[in-house]
Amino acid sequence: MAGYAIAPGATQLATLFWTAAGTTLCACSANAFNQWIETPYDAQMSRTRNRPLARYALSPVHALMFGASTGVAGVTSLLAFVNPVTAGLGLANIVLYAGVYTRMKRLTIANTWVGAVVGAIPPLMGWAAATGTLSPGAWVLGAIMFAWQFPHFNSLAYTLRADYSKAGYRMMSVTRPRLNARVALRYSLLMFPLCAMLPVLGITDPLFVVDSSIVNAYMAVCAYRFWKRPEPKHSRRLFFSSIAHLPVLLILIMAHKFWQDRKSQSNI
Repeated sequence: MAGYAIAPGATQLATLFWTAAGTTLCACSANAFNQWIETPYDAQMSRTRNRPLARYALSPVHALMFGASTGVAGVTSLLAFVNPVTAGLGLANIVLYAGVYTRMKRLTIANTWVGAVVGAIPPLMGWAAATGTLSPGAWVLGAIMFAWQFPHFNSLAYTLRADYSKAGYRMMSVTRPRLNARVALRYSLLMFPLCAMLPVLGITDPLFVVDSSIVNAYMAVCAYRFWKRPEPKHSRRLFFSSIAHLPVLLILIMAHKFWQDRKSQSNI
């Protein structure tokens, strides 16, 4: 819901509730379809073999019905109680994740970029729910989420590369490990200019550039070490730094937005 909180405009609790509910239902749908498609491969991986379908705790029919019903409920609730833009993004998220990303994982390493697009859509949904449009601020926020996923996922994928290889997934960490580390570093560095665009657009105050650079620098250092020496110790450090990085960065954006709004009101 960070996109909703960061977007301009007054907060409406009913809209916030339906946005959260609809987004959650869409995510449930996408994940259900994903696990329904990947059941035979999940059973081969230690990370996923305890999922309900992989251990036969749930039938494929029930999973398919759950995915369809939550998808319809999520998109319909967003359309009825939020706005068409948010509903369209929710539908796109389901289709991209279950219909494109899931299929591409066994075909090409380009699946990671598609997966990053999927991860960038939820903040766009929050922004669209608050404003009804996708202004430049929404796209910058989505780009930040898009870039963050590469150090996060690539470091995780390196740690799990044996599992991915066993299940036949075409991940960078399996087929091109050096590229995997290089891409993680590249997008870690991209966080700096992306964050610097938020004050330019008037979303945060200028001091956000300083605070965000400190947070981004730590993840970038971890990414550099992973790129320099791709090994489990450095991949785990980058992964855990990315987990801490995202909530801290989003809190900083909201805090600096609050201070920017206060300053603007005092100048009126």
